[in-house]
Amino acid sequence: MLPELYNTTRKDIPEDTLTGIVEGVVSGEGYGIESLILVYCGSTMSRRINNEFLGHDYPTDTITFRYDEGRLIDGEVYICLDIVNENAERYGVDSLNELMRVTAHSALHLVGYTDATEEEREVMRSREDYYLQKFSPGAH
Repeated sequence: MLPELYNTTRKDIPEDTLTGIVEGVVSGEGYGIESLILVYCGSTMSRRINNEFLGHDYPTDTITFRYDEGRLIDGEVYICLDIVNENAERYGVDSLNELMRVTAHSALHLVGYTDATEEEREVMRSREDYYLQKFSPGAH
């Protein structure tokens, strides 16, 4: 099944590219999708969800919920376009590239990767780079 993508902002995003990255990461890691909702939102929604479910009273770039275990993914991802754009500016990278990276990062969380330690962050960054090279526009 394909992920369902919802853009709750007025910002234009490359929906086909983003869902393609998620599908590529999920299948590349040996998983499938049962039900997956991708929500691209603003900082107000991100802050509310982060506070309600994680107890953090601030917006964040991505929040990922996985509702099951096993090889079929049932989950939701919330990606805050405001924070993605702020981070792109902070890191001196293109906003679209940062959006694709955060999308790949979120998909990696769905399949079990974590980023609590420096070593885990390095592994995730390496997997992000791999999938971005493979599934980003112009990568072929």
